[in-house]
Amino acid sequence: MAAGMAGAPLGAANAGLITPSQEAGAVVAGVEALGVQIAKVRAAVGRIIFGQDEVIDQTLITVLSGGHALLVGVPGLGKSRLVETLGVVLGLATKRVQFTPDLMPADIVGSEVLDETDGRRSFRFVPGPVFCQLLMADEINRASPRTQSALLQAMQEQRVAVGGVEHRLPQPFHVLATQNPIEQEGTYPLPEAQLDRFLLEIIVGYPDPDAERTMLLATTGSVNARPAPAMTAQELIEAQALIRRVPVGEKVVEAILSLVRGGRPETAEDEAVRRHVSWGPGPRAAQALMLASRARALLGGRLAPSVDDVVALARPVLRHRMALSFSARADGVALADVIDRLVARLG
Repeated sequence: MAAGMAGAPLGAANAGLITPSQEAGAVVAGVEALGVQIAKVRAAVGRIIFGQDEVIDQTLITVLSGGHALLVGVPGLGKSRLVETLGVVLGLATKRVQFTPDLMPADIVGSEVLDETDGRRSFRFVPGPVFCQLLMADEINRASPRTQSALLQAMQEQRVAVGGVEHRLPQPFHVLATQNPIEQEGTYPLPEAQLDRFLLEIIVGYPDPDAERTMLLATTGSVNARPAPAMTAQELIEAQALIRRVPVGEKVVEAILSLVRGGRPETAEDEAVRRHVSWGPGPRAAQALMLASRARALLGGRLAPSVDDVVALARPVLRHRMALSFSARADGVALADVIDRLVARLG
């Protein structure tokens, strides 16, 4: 909260009395300082990753919101390189787990081993790679659902329980998972409960011709660019706290509720949604839209989110939290069409 007290007189701060104008001034000052830092982060990442500006922004939105992201795309588009680059640029302790069909839950969270010291035997916990600040879950859908589920508690509660003992994870803690399209050979669909824990599902597509040309020339020479730190873990924690203090207008709140509740067959007013959607987004989707909209506004140099931010984030927030019914698939209706229909109702 140190950043939040910056604009308050010492006496008022000690008494815990901060006026609304002082709080607003502290937020404005914090947003301006964060804007400078984000510009440095974007520039540092942009020197390594080419032609994926929207993907970079959505990943930064996820991290600034304190969440986790699922990056979906065919192999070779730079998903893993983006995660590695962000780890360095944001100053986070990063570890990588290559998900394979034979990967076990203990390979992620850790396990207890029998230790003998001075003739006494006891179990000692050996932490797994999840004990880091940024976990790259590479090709997460190549592991079995049982192994994928090992991350459920870590992603939601920032802790894991092994042998009846809970262990806290370092702060901040983020999972950036890469996923191949589920139509590929040797992939498993992620459990719905785990999908819901990802703040955004980010689609990574092919770069445009100019960006691909730049990438080709930059990455096949004798010298490759290396990422440089532009932020620290503590600065990221402070930025995440600032995001939660950004004011949100009533129109934005109503737009979020309209989208989320309108996507549930039980509460939808649209007959097409009731017919085509098997299950809709839960309350965590509304929370994700609220935080992500605030973060997107700050990325754009604005002090408060607008309905346009909600509209721009509707697909990344909702598409992995909804499922189509059989009738929708029979009618050739895509999930993106349903989400766009919900967005159109916002007016």
